[in-house]
Amino acid sequence: MKKLSVLFIVAITALSLNAQSLKIGYIDSEVILSQYPPAVKAQSDLDALVAKWRAQLDSMMNDYQQQLAAIQKQFQNMPPDKQREIQQQMAQKEMEINQFQQQKFGQPNGEIYQKNQEILEPIKQKIKDAIKEVAKQEGMSFVFDSNQTIPVLLYGDEKYDITFKVLDWLKRGKK
Repeated sequence: MKKLSVLFIVAITALSLNAQSLKIGYIDSEVILSQYPPAVKAQSDLDALVAKWRAQLDSMMNDYQQQLAAIQKQFQNMPPDKQREIQQQMAQKEMEINQFQQQKFGQPNGEIYQKNQEILEPIKQKIKDAIKEVAKQEGMSFVFDSNQTIPVLLYGDEKYDITFKVLDWLKRGKK
């Protein structure tokens, strides 16, 4: 226990001596994603795909509800074997709707999550590379993300915000 305390004190001392030479920056990934044209286009493409699938799902649901309403009016007058057949058909339609919804929107294997990964991953990698390059140019030891969704930084002096330098680097490419 005593060795651990001594090691801890040595580590803190080394960090405090080193801290004087550390330069820290931060970015706001939401700003970059909302202003970097490839990211905006990718998000727009994903939104269009989601809208298309939602329209298909809504259409399937409306058809199902209309058929169900029509059947309910006649259901009592049908022979029992016809009732069972209709119930099976409607159960099949309901299952198809659920399968479509799961296939398109189900987590984590739904098509929307796969498309998101496929489309956005190369863009995110470019952003990471740009952050790395700007951080090197600025002589920074650490860069944090002050994103409002997942705040990783509790406080940051605005003079260390490199969000727009990263965005500029992404838009103009290598210098």
